[in-house]
Amino acid sequence: MQNEQTNKTDTQGAEANKALATDGQPLSDYDKALALVKRREEATKAETEVLERKEKLAANSMLGGTSGGHVEATPAKEETPQDYAAKVMSGSLDD
Repeated sequence: MQNEQTNKTDTQGAEANKALATDGQPLSDYDKALALVKRREEATKAETEVLERKEKLAANSMLGGTSGGHVEATPAKEETPQDYAAKVMSGSLDD
């Protein structure tokens, strides 16, 4: 395969090192450029899909509340006997 343009696919390996010219003639510069453009378009499409998945994952993470650092729970305020007595006397006791 000397001096032949190959179509390398590294994502799934389905088309790895398959020569584009099948008739045995060397490829023209135009054909080589078209092959490069096609490979670049496929790579761009794959990168776009990965970026969309990452954005969706980040959005889900933010909405789920796991995107920030460690969040400590706020401890409940302990009610003293004086506070309880004040609530009872004012009539605002929540039952």
